[in-house]
Amino acid sequence: MSPLFAVIYEDADLLVVHKPADLVCHPTKGDEFSSLISRARLYLSGARDPAPGAAPYGKSTGLLPEPRLIHRLDRETSGLVLMAKHVVAARELGQVWETRAVRKEYLAIVHGSVAAEQGTIDAPLGRDESSLVAIQDCVRPDGAAAQTDFVVVKKFLRAGKLFSLLQVVPRTGRKHQIRIHLAHVGHPIVGDKLYGGDPDLYLALVERRLTASQRDRLLLPTHALHAARLQFFWRERDWDFTAPPEPAFDAFHGQNQI
Repeated sequence: MSPLFAVIYEDADLLVVHKPADLVCHPTKGDEFSSLISRARLYLSGARDPAPGAAPYGKSTGLLPEPRLIHRLDRETSGLVLMAKHVVAARELGQVWETRAVRKEYLAIVHGSVAAEQGTIDAPLGRDESSLVAIQDCVRPDGAAAQTDFVVVKKFLRAGKLFSLLQVVPRTGRKHQIRIHLAHVGHPIVGDKLYGGDPDLYLALVERRLTASQRDRLLLPTHALHAARLQFFWRERDWDFTAPPEPAFDAFHGQNQI
């Protein structure tokens, strides 16, 4: 396994990886290991052996290795990210994403017992102008249309409190959509510092003043949202990728089912 990330699939055109939680997709002021795309550049730089079944990159395509993110995940969201290895594949896959002919399936652990066994959250999203956090959005009547489907996988008790594990499929791709929608219906994601009810937790994190007491309230170091499955049709073929959650995610819900 690469120390940079877990490779789920690789060929001459695609690189599918499991992004760990607490890793940004795009570069920051950190070192070359501090973002997913910079790690992908290291991975494709030639200073490693190709994954089993993957042709040597330059020889197979004649194109320079330049990984392109086809979609992104929030920093604390773990799971599947698809990258193209060159501009031609990136352009084609970008067109697939624009048609929304892509199914993304997530797992989320939320506070409380979700009453409906399944349903659709249909609530428009837009900027939260009242928030001190510039990136925070909210449900608002004049926002962009957004729909999220969910199914309850199980409900469980932990330290005397009720939680639910959900399978979640967003129909649209708005910023922070799943996190906002679940909080909107009264079931915020465990560990969500921005939409969990106290945005100061997010400010405390970025200002590096998060206390031990605040960390205890969050229950997990990163929010419990995982991109578990990715399906799409491209080049006359159905593609279907899956990745299991990280151990801390499974450990949190792996007890006291009700």
